Amino acid sequence: MSSVAAVIPVYRPESSALHALLDSLSTADVPVLVTDDASPCTFDHVLRSVAERGIPVVRHPRNTGIARGLNEGLAFAREQGAAWLLTVDQDSTLPDGYVDALLASAPAESGLWSDPSALRPGVIGAGIIGDASGDLGYPTRSEQGFSVTEEVFQTGSLWSVAALTEVGGFDERLGIDGVDSGACLALRKAGYSVIVAPDVRLTHTLGTQARSVRILGREVVSTGHSPERRESMVRNRLRLAPGEFAESPTHAFRTLRRLAMNTALAVTVEDDRWAKAKGSVRGLFPRGSR
Repeated sequence: MSSVAAVIPVYRPESSALHALLDSLSTADVPVLVTDDASPCTFDHVLRSVAERGIPVVRHPRNTGIARGLNEGLAFAREQGAAWLLTVDQDSTLPDGYVDALLASAPAESGLWSDPSALRPGVIGAGIIGDASGDLGYPTRSEQGFSVTEEVFQTGSLWSVAALTEVGGFDERLGIDGVDSGACLALRKAGYSVIVAPDVRLTHTLGTQARSVRILGREVVSTGHSPERRESMVRNRLRLAPGEFAESPTHAFRTLRRLAMNTALAVTVEDDRWAKAKGSVRGLFPRGSR
C-alpha cells in the first residue's frame, strides 16, 4: 500500500506530456487517477491509451473546472488507504525523487502525537516553480525549523488526506481559479500548516500566453488568461478575501495587490484588452452564486 496516491485532472491533454508524467509516477510507485473535464471526442484516443495502461480514467460530459477532479482524487486516495494526495496538472513535469523530497520536508508523523504543539502539515508544496516566464517562489517564514507560507499552487503539492477530508475537500464553487488558495485557507483555519520544500523544484506551464514583463524595475508575470478567466480570477479572489483578511491581513493585501497588478497588465499590455477589462469588471459584480 502506497502512502501517496495521485490525481491528474485533464482537459484536452497532450499525449506525450501526459504519458511522460504517468511514467514518472509509475517509477515512484504511486497509484494514479486521471479525471477528464469534458474533453472533446478528438481526445478519446489519448484517454483510451491511458486506460490501456491500467490507470483508472473518469470522464465527464460537462466542463465544471478542476475542483471536481481534485475531489475525485481525494476520494481515490482514501480508497487506496493513502495518507497523502499528490495533485498534478497535465502540463507539469516532476523530477526523479520528487515525492520523497516533499515528504522529507514535513514533520515526522510520530512527532505529531508526542508534541501537541508540533506543526500539523496540511499540504506540502515545491519551493520553486519553473516556467518559461521565469522561476516563481513563495514568501516564507521559519516555524519550528520548517519553511511555511500561506498558500501553494495545487499542482505538484502533497495534501494530507485526513486534513483535506476534515475541511471538506476542494471548493467546487470556485471551479478553477483560486481552488488551491481556498483549500489552503480552509486548512489554515483548521490549524494546519502550509509547508514549503524550499529546495524542491517543479516545472509547470502557467499558460501558453504567460510572459515576464518588467514594471518599475521588477519582473512580473503577465499570464495572458482569457476574458472569461479574468472574470473568474477576480470573482474568486474577492470571494476568498474576507477569510484571508481574518487569517492573515498581510497575505490578503499581498494577493489583492497581485490581482490588481495582473489585471492592470491584462488591460494594458496583453491582447484582447477591452474584452479582458470587461471580464474583470464582471468579476467585481458576480451574477448570483456560481
